[in-house]
Amino acid sequence: MNDYITRVSERLAKTCAHEPEYLQCVHSWLEMIAPATEDPRYEKLDLITRMVEPERMFSFLIPWVDDNGVTHTNHGYRVQFSSAIGPYKGGLRFHPSVTPSVVKFLGFEQTYKNALTGLPIGGAAGGADFDPRGKSNREIMRFCQGFMYALYRYIGADTDVPAGDIGVGSREVGWLYGAYKKVTGRAESSALTGKGLTYGGSRIRQEAAGFGTVYFLARMLEHQKETLEGKRLIVSGFGNMSWGVCRKAAELGGRVVTLSGPDGYIYDPDGVNTQEKYDFMVQMRYSGEDRVEAYADRFGVEFYAGKKPWEVPADVAVPCATQNELAVDDAVLLIANNVRYYVEGANMPATTEALKLLRLSPKILTAGAKASGSGGVAVSALEMAQNAIRYSWSRREVDEKLRAIMSSIYDASAAAAEEYGLGYDLIAGNDIAAFKKISEAMIAQGL
Repeated sequence: MNDYITRVSERLAKTCAHEPEYLQCVHSWLEMIAPATEDPRYEKLDLITRMVEPERMFSFLIPWVDDNGVTHTNHGYRVQFSSAIGPYKGGLRFHPSVTPSVVKFLGFEQTYKNALTGLPIGGAAGGADFDPRGKSNREIMRFCQGFMYALYRYIGADTDVPAGDIGVGSREVGWLYGAYKKVTGRAESSALTGKGLTYGGSRIRQEAAGFGTVYFLARMLEHQKETLEGKRLIVSGFGNMSWGVCRKAAELGGRVVTLSGPDGYIYDPDGVNTQEKYDFMVQMRYSGEDRVEAYADRFGVEFYAGKKPWEVPADVAVPCATQNELAVDDAVLLIANNVRYYVEGANMPATTEALKLLRLSPKILTAGAKASGSGGVAVSALEMAQNAIRYSWSRREVDEKLRAIMSSIYDASAAAAEEYGLGYDLIAGNDIAAFKKISEAMIAQGL
């Protein structure tokens, strides 16, 4: 890394020492973009510092009342990271692990993921340390309303457009949007995305992130003169991302054989590939129990308590659950089991050391979530476009647009890697492609 990048990295290490997730993702990004940072304008305008720090960040309290009349208070956050190429855009996460560090890391990742879509959207993220597990529908609804009453003044169709993430599905988005309408008095359909089809949502929005991941994988396979036909995939999680991967992989001839949760993982040798299994994944997601063992009980397959799916031999590994779920030991297992493709669905699912090991292995081709995991936000942006023109595209039309967007992201990532002499390094390529787009926009707009 050049001297300027080194100084930025050292400064962040001091000022953000208490934010490990954020530091991990930024340091990794600085390493990836280093070959493309020789332009003297970057240092003259202190551009890199301005790119790794959010433009603004808000925190607020959310008091809410449970079904027994007891008041609870949670902490909420929204980080508006970059508006260089459009209004802020990013998810809301309701999970006990949500901290300022996690929100900043998610907002940073979202900024560069969004830039790759080719659509005019900036980057943001938010959420709360609220745990939906074990809560009644009325309790979750009251929390969503309280959260929106604190958030509404910072968002809007041309300002910041939230969407769902972990713990925030279409049900929660509906309650959030209802509260937004009440408090603002506006039926501003593009103020949130991930809405239901009856009030401005887009077809395939819930499965879009998984579909996009598989479309990106398909281009990687095409580069190797292969297809998904007959490939075995090991997948973590059982939420929207995993659900979409299972469905699109099966459609293209692949077979997902694992799902996981905090309690362990299931192994389904026949594949998660029937409508009954897809529907049951949805039931598990909305049960509030956050357990994957129920799948094993329902379909008579093996359940491995307290373990992760990376020990199962397969052709493709797709982590879809959460950050830092894949450690060095897991990466070693993937390499030992001759997994040939590693494609990230979740944001930063591998630790720095694990990802470095996978990228250095000559056996595995890797793709990062900023590229392969961009399908969800791509369809969110398409939802905004449909709201703007008051027209709803068909499922086929949205799916075709998503495939085209993911193909263009792949092309941009591969071209950037080649331009800077990095071979077929898609992770560095997608970081560089997004960096170049955002930096040019920032330079054009001045200080």
